[in-house]
Amino acid sequence: RAARRGDDLFTRHIDVLRQAMRKTRATYPFVIDEIVVLPDVIHTLWTLPDGDAEFSRRIRMLKSLFSRAVPAPEDTTALRLRPGEKGLWQRRFWEHRIRDADDLAAHRQMILCAPVQAGLVNRPEFWPHSSIHRAIARGTYVPDLSVGAAYRPSGLGRTTRAPYRVA
Repeated sequence: RAARRGDDLFTRHIDVLRQAMRKTRATYPFVIDEIVVLPDVIHTLWTLPDGDAEFSRRIRMLKSLFSRAVPAPEDTTALRLRPGEKGLWQRRFWEHRIRDADDLAAHRQMILCAPVQAGLVNRPEFWPHSSIHRAIARGTYVPDLSVGAAYRPSGLGRTTRAPYRVA
């Protein structure tokens, strides 16, 4: 997550983020099973090599490479920062080990539908910075066309549940 909620840091610098991800994967291999890049948050599902649990090392490298290539916000004061920080990233991240097939399906659903949940698009396949396009191409995500292109529960600014199916 970006340090500043509501910022468009990641989508504004999407090419820098992609390059940082490529370099991180080249140094510490992993498979990106699913990913969505929202303006101020990244949700991703990775598979690490057998016997390798160095998730934190990969996140640290990704954050570092991205931070070195992006200028620091002008209004960030040195008093708020720790040594080596630019104030771009939230200090902590959330890591979760997938327990079973149901847990995997739930996390895939959350990742792929996150742009709808965030109120950025009406359908997840309309968001450009998502692995949903790859999932549609390989047949592991099937858009529910019966829902219509403008799904949004009445009276809500954000959706609370997206009626989409992950195969």
